[in-house]
Amino acid sequence: MRILSIASCVAGAVLFATASLAVALAEDNEAGVPLTPKEAVGAWTVSSGGQDLCVLTLGAGHTVRAASSCGDALTSAPTTWQATSDGMQLMAGGQPVLAFHRWSNSLFVSHRASGVDIQLRRNY
Repeated sequence: MRILSIASCVAGAVLFATASLAVALAEDNEAGVPLTPKEAVGAWTVSSGGQDLCVLTLGAGHTVRAASSCGDALTSAPTTWQATSDGMQLMAGGQPVLAFHRWSNSLFVSHRASGVDIQLRRNY
């Protein structure tokens, strides 16, 4: 009887943990959804190859402030951003700089022909 009680408790704990993980994933399941101005506001880290490269600050008015260290990471300094059908892209002088596909609420990825992706992660 004691083994059945322990097994029941373990099964309950596993179900609880699984349900909690499912809720957490559902709340962060925004893959392929355009970025809204409300979601964009704040600091975002640009990284590649496992290294943080610089920080961008996105504004509600579609503005972008890039740290000077971003010069090496991006082909040109972005000044604005715009939503795309599945994420967002950085712009400079009305021209696209880099497009990102949304993987979650806090992670956007730009696939590069070189095979080394560039990530944009929300800073919390």
